[in-house]
Parts: sequence; structure tokens; C-alpha cells
Amino acid sequence: MRMAWASIRMALGALRAHLLRTALTMLGIIIGVGAVIAMVSVGAGAQRRIAEQIRSLGSNAIVVLSGASTSGGIRFGLGTQLTLTEEDARAIAVEVPSVEVTAPSVRGSAQIVFGNTNWSTVVQGVTPDYLVAREWGVANGKMFGPEDVDAATKVAVIGETVWTSLFGDSDPVGQTIRIKKVPFTVVGVLEAKGQSSFGQDQDDLILIPISTAKKKVLGRLTQSNPRSVQAINVRVRDADLMDEAEGQIRDLLRQRHRLQPGQDDDFQVRVLAELFAAQEESARVMTMLLAAIASVSLLVGGIGIMNIMLVSVTERTREIGLRMAVGARSRDILAQFLIEAVTLAIAGGVVGIVCGLVGAQAIAQLASWTTDVPPEAIGLAFVFSGAVGIFFGFYPARKASRLDPIDALRYE
Repeated sequence: MRMAWASIRMALGALRAHLLRTALTMLGIIIGVGAVIAMVSVGAGAQRRIAEQIRSLGSNAIVVLSGASTSGGIRFGLGTQLTLTEEDARAIAVEVPSVEVTAPSVRGSAQIVFGNTNWSTVVQGVTPDYLVAREWGVANGKMFGPEDVDAATKVAVIGETVWTSLFGDSDPVGQTIRIKKVPFTVVGVLEAKGQSSFGQDQDDLILIPISTAKKKVLGRLTQSNPRSVQAINVRVRDADLMDEAEGQIRDLLRQRHRLQPGQDDDFQVRVLAELFAAQEESARVMTMLLAAIASVSLLVGGIGIMNIMLVSVTERTREIGLRMAVGARSRDILAQFLIEAVTLAIAGGVVGIVCGLVGAQAIAQLASWTTDVPPEAIGLAFVFSGAVGIFFGFYPARKASRLDPIDALRYE
């Protein structure tokens, strides 16, 4: 143990004797570790953002969209041909065992007026189960109930963006707004959801009973069939049942729509978690690529350590010979130079970790990018920097330990 401490003291003394050279040698490790930490934090932040978006849309969520209409050879987007009905939504809820709740909806845009203020936003006709399907809560007030849907009452629940745009800081509950000149009473404010993955503000909307939407606001959308809807939001009981639920929903709707084998679906079933899982996988691959590129700096730093240690061995050949002459063993010489290399690498790793954390914070502030530094990334960077020191420092240390004492003492 005493010899080990002596080797450590000698190694640290040798590094302090050449501070500038030590700092320059550490620079490659500092840059490599800092770059790895920063890049991993960017990738982890992207993955966390995707997870938040999945939660904001509702976990275990499936959306069934109406088909696309065609006119004059031009095919329009999904939802332009209303092939789904409220009865389809009810059938899915009753006949698909893995489904917890369904919520049919129609939507359109409208100008909203309150006093002297107006705002253009999305108006969505839904049932109370919409909030259950989307895992969405009410921050203030309440959600309208089934009796409001049955009676087609003129009540509305608004998103946070609509609230701040029309009412500022005042309480909107109980106030009257006008949607397409129709007066509505605000009964609640939704919890904030933020932006979706497509940059859409999910809080910029107003929810009203689906019956009210069809009869008094968005009636033109359902003129051909008053029971038709644009979409059905589905919540599945368990994430493991998503594939099963998707297949059962598709089979049930094909049966209800009397589609023949080989005939295309007149609707589309979208599993939202799958869409985001693909994005998450892309983010993970990108993180690995960025980390691999940044790791090249670590290798360059390791080569720098090996180069400087070889120079150090050459410069201190007579010292090595003298130590061997007074009884130092080969393993003592090996330990001394190996400790120097590992100290260089670990010290560079520590400084690099600090630089990486600062860099991640700078990226978050300057680029408005979500970053997240996993603790395991910090530990891995520290261990890897030590491993670089051992790997690249072993050859110079081994070379020093194998010097012949007589030849070393004669070295000029």
C-alpha cells in the first residue's frame, strides 16, 4: 500500500512539473467527453419530448378517421368523406372487449367573440367521453355531461390558449361567448396540453356537445347524414391490447360498412403510440450516431495521452534507470506511468463532464431545445475516460518497465 501511494505521489508530481503539457494532453479527453455528454443529452431530451407528446395525446389511444373524398380526379384528405357514424363509435365500445371508451367527434374552425375581443380557433363537437379517451382533465369549472349532448345545450369548454386570448387573466367560467353568432356559456377550462409533434397548439380549441355542433355550428359538415362524424377517439384498456384492438376495430367497421374482401377501407385506423414509437426510435438512432461521432474525440485524446507518455518515458529514461538501480521493480515503474496516464484521462473526463453539462444547458437556452442529461451517461463517460487512460497508457508504461537499468543509466 505504501508503494502504491508513493507511485501516485510521483505520478502527480511528474504531471505538475509540466502543467501546460498536461493541460494540452487532457484537452482531447475534455472535448470528447464534453461532446458525448452534450449529444446524449440532446438525444435524451428528444426522446423525453416524444414521450410527453404521447402522454398529451393520450396513452393507449387509437383514432379512427373517416375516408377521403374524390372530386374531379382530386383526392382530398382524410375526414372529407364522412363514412363514420355515432353508431359506429357505439358499436366499437360495445363489441370490442379491449376498448374502454369511444368518443365520436366533428370539427371545424370558427371566429369566437367575447365583448370587443375575437379569436379564430378550432371548434370540436364531442361527447363527455372525449376527455377520458384523450386523458385530458379540466383545470377550472367542469366538462359538460351527457344531458347536454341529449339536449344540444349551448355550453362550451375552452382550451388555455382561447382563455388567455379572449379573457386574459379573468375567470371565463360562466361568461358568454359567441361562436358563429351563436351564444355559448363557458362551463370549464381544459388543462394545458402544449404543442403536438406537428407543432399544433392543442390548447387552441373549444369543445362543445356534438349534437350542438351539428345542429347550430357545423351543420354543413353533416347535411347528408346527421349521424355522421369525422373521427372516433378510442381508448384501449391496456397497451398490450393495442394490436388486438386495432384489428378488431378494423374488422368490425368493414363488416358494418359492408366492404367486400379485397375492397379498400373507407376509413383509417391510426395507433398514435406506433407513430411516436417510430419517431422515438429515430431519435435513439440519431443519439447513438451523434455519440459515436463525438467519441472519435475520445480516441484522439487517448492517442494524445499515449504520445505524451512515450515522450515522458524517453525524457525520464535516466530516472527510470536510477529507480531500478536502487531496488524499484518493473511493476513499480509500470504502475507509476500507468497512474500518470489514468490521472490524465480521469481529470480530463471530470472537466469534460462539467463542460458537457454546461454545453447541454447552453443548447437548451440558445436553441430552445429540450435536453436531458441521464445520470448513467455521466457515469459511463467517467468510466470510459478512465478506460481510455488504461488502454492508451499501458504501452508506454510497459515500455518503461522493460527498460534495462544499465542502458537506462547510460542514456543521454
